[in-house]
Amino acid sequence: MHIHAAAVVGASGYSGLELTRILARHPRLRLSALYSDRWAGEPAGLRLPLRTEAAALHYRSQAEARHLGPELAQVAFLATPAEVSLDLGPVLHARGLRVVDLSGAFRLLDPAAYPHWYGFQHTAPALLADARYGLPELDRASLVGATFVANPGCYATSIALALAPLLKAGVVERDGISVAAMSGVSGAGRKASEDYSFCEVDEDLRAYRIGRHQHVPEIEQAVGRYAGGVGPLSFTPHLVPLRRGILATCVLRPAKGASEPDLAAAYQAAYADEPFVAVMRPDRVAVKDVVRTNRCHLGAALDARAGAVVAVSAIDNLVKGAAGQAVQALNATLGWDEALGLDLLGG
Repeated sequence: MHIHAAAVVGASGYSGLELTRILARHPRLRLSALYSDRWAGEPAGLRLPLRTEAAALHYRSQAEARHLGPELAQVAFLATPAEVSLDLGPVLHARGLRVVDLSGAFRLLDPAAYPHWYGFQHTAPALLADARYGLPELDRASLVGATFVANPGCYATSIALALAPLLKAGVVERDGISVAAMSGVSGAGRKASEDYSFCEVDEDLRAYRIGRHQHVPEIEQAVGRYAGGVGPLSFTPHLVPLRRGILATCVLRPAKGASEPDLAAAYQAAYADEPFVAVMRPDRVAVKDVVRTNRCHLGAALDARAGAVVAVSAIDNLVKGAAGQAVQALNATLGWDEALGLDLLGG
């Protein structure tokens, strides 16, 4: 069995830590390099309870990642800010490495969308055209053989999985969709900020970036490609005093004559054979059941009195919303069982 060597850039962030844990136990991957300015020079075993040879790896400075080549790793996971990934991703890919980027630098197909949604000009449009969106449940075929994967955002994963099958089946209308989603504080990243300090977040609940969150065009793009189109999405994210997890509540208009069994049938048609998606009653969907797993739990109900369909989904923002999904997508690109390295994760 051929083993691929893998490197993690940005290994001290929350997603980078999750990646390190998962990759250290992956049966067909071997951790060969970890990059983090925060912990440069320290052994990984000092920071994580690793029981493999990965514990002896010493973190390298992030600047050294620019010299990463296929003699050290065949796969590079970039758990870095979008601007860093935009700069580093093309360099490593040109050197022959398979790249999985966990940032938003290569998620949107249109380079002209980046100044508005991400605040920078896209400097690698050719690679952007070649990048594959890493949400296997909605676009598995495009991932086979891909050498550059744009890993989906956490909100985008939870919401797209809830919306796409309903729209594709024609049981809901394409316009008038509204989503409110709540995320744990780890979704903001591992940075020191007054806004995310304990005293500011504890016992509080707040909405933020209303109508301008960077995952909006990503959701519309992913759902539209799978379902054949989707109208403008109204998205309101909320910060809640949890460490991790996302709960998304999506409100849609039912198509004429659509019934609640039609909603369940749309999900079953899409996800019956998916190892990481479980369909259930929406009032049974709970963050605690998916935390520390690569699973998405979802369901939909018809609110006939109000003329609305309510779809609810839950994921762990650091696993199915980031590191676990990155590993699942890599498995898909290489033709491996997508559950490799992820089947031992328990909630």
